[in-house]
Amino acid sequence: MTAVSARGRVEEAFRRIKEVDRPEVWILARDEADVLADADRVDTRIAGGDELPLAGLVFAVKDNVDVAGLPTTAACPGFAYTPARTATAAARLVDAGAVLLGKTNLDQFATGLVGTRSPYGAVRNAPRPDRISGGSSSGSAVAVALGIADLAIGTDTAGSGRVPAALNGIVGIKATRGLVPTTGVVPAARPYDCVTVFAASLALATHAMAVMSGPDAADPLSRAWPSDVRLAAPPEPRVAVPDPGALAPLSDDARAAFSAAVDRLVGAGARVKVVDVAPLLAVATLLYDGALVAERFAAVGDFLATEPAGADPTVAAIIRAAAGLPAHGLAADQRRVDEARATAAALLRDCDALLLPTTVGHPTLAEVAADPVGTNSRMGTYTNFVNLLDMAAVAVPAGTADGSPFGVSVITRAFEDQIGIDLAAVLAAETVERTFPGLGVDLVVFGAHRRGGPLAHQLTDAGARFRGIVRTAPDYRMLDLRTPPPKPGIVAAAPGTGRAIEGERWTLSPAALGVFLTALPAPMTLGKITLDTGEHVTAFHCDVPPGSDVIDVTEHGSWPRYLAARNT
Repeated sequence: MTAVSARGRVEEAFRRIKEVDRPEVWILARDEADVLADADRVDTRIAGGDELPLAGLVFAVKDNVDVAGLPTTAACPGFAYTPARTATAAARLVDAGAVLLGKTNLDQFATGLVGTRSPYGAVRNAPRPDRISGGSSSGSAVAVALGIADLAIGTDTAGSGRVPAALNGIVGIKATRGLVPTTGVVPAARPYDCVTVFAASLALATHAMAVMSGPDAADPLSRAWPSDVRLAAPPEPRVAVPDPGALAPLSDDARAAFSAAVDRLVGAGARVKVVDVAPLLAVATLLYDGALVAERFAAVGDFLATEPAGADPTVAAIIRAAAGLPAHGLAADQRRVDEARATAAALLRDCDALLLPTTVGHPTLAEVAADPVGTNSRMGTYTNFVNLLDMAAVAVPAGTADGSPFGVSVITRAFEDQIGIDLAAVLAAETVERTFPGLGVDLVVFGAHRRGGPLAHQLTDAGARFRGIVRTAPDYRMLDLRTPPPKPGIVAAAPGTGRAIEGERWTLSPAALGVFLTALPAPMTLGKITLDTGEHVTAFHCDVPPGSDVIDVTEHGSWPRYLAARNT
């Protein structure tokens, strides 16, 4: 992943910790000698030939996520316990070569979007220390924004992996629920909790999410990618944006920044549809104002009922208030969430994604202290509904507003995470080579399915991802099959009579490949061909019966060159 040694990166991180002097970021910063010992083990493994994709990177973990041998406090000293096992998501980063620096501060029990609800101190914003960092994953976001950590694990129930990203000018990815297991995470609202990641770049955040994701037998809510998952945004994605009324909470400066983000997507080929997002924003109130807050009581209510020392008064009041909620109230609100999910599906049926501001404003620490509940509620205006409605979101920087970082979120349906990442890459002006979904089958095409060809839409409609130009080994011949639309057939050549043929490599889901196979007209088939690299890949070729009315066009070396020559 990087040419920097693990030891060198750890030494740099500890120099940065001393330089920035932000002790409130950490609940537990590991001893430097212990971290260096971990780094040396990584360097030794790399020297021995092991492949560790995250070697040379350091990361931090929000302190509601277990690390074996280190206390988990969830920002409440009296709650502390020392786990024997590391949370699955964190363990997967370690297994990939990342080195853990320590455990970060948070809004207590992950209840808040401000980053001030902790006895370990309010976490100050990275670029503007008089203002909030955002929460609840406050320390994790600031550790990345200050350049201490390359990656940091957060959690997100109502926006905690996105609001801090926006306020600190970094990237935050909140995947579809269950894609990253929550094993070893102190629950906030268990059905809606997600493990998230922060990074300075979208490419690194995507890589980390890919490493952390995958089913875990210990997490009954973990999920696998569906076999028909789309692996790329379409060439002209349809993006829903809110009507002007929904942007009323923003300042003039923030509205201008949001409009500029919309313009960037349009400039890249997106088609915009204005929608009424009021039904989505309305369902957000159920998280705290309805009976769903009973989930938070189920997680830590009995503990807080003992009135432990160090309990944040605002957090304790929110959670303890749920003690008397009736079961029928929870059932009714769960029904409302189901109905809202159907409403959202209908609203976004012909759209690939929804673009929203990530949060509202950037309060000072003093403003939050004066109105802790009201200010916190405003921060979740555009985030609270996402997990409730089983959607995914990517939060990326989008300039500045009123002197602070401003961010937007690309929100998609469940399992459409890669669509969100592709659109976010446009906004971040990044190229993200690695995809989040960990499945896909490569297919090489030679003619009508190539980009710009009459059948290319069959690939893009299936969510296939273009990977690049390839060439076969010099063992094939190319035929004009004389079909409507014109398309080539690739056939194996007799020894010494073939030529390398140019094609395009695409990656598509297993289910999409199956659809292609069943729909292929004769004489087209799918099978293995050999590339000039020696790699064997699935590709279009054909079985041409003797006497068929075809033209051998091998000499041109590629279908587009043949068409150009034929048409001159």
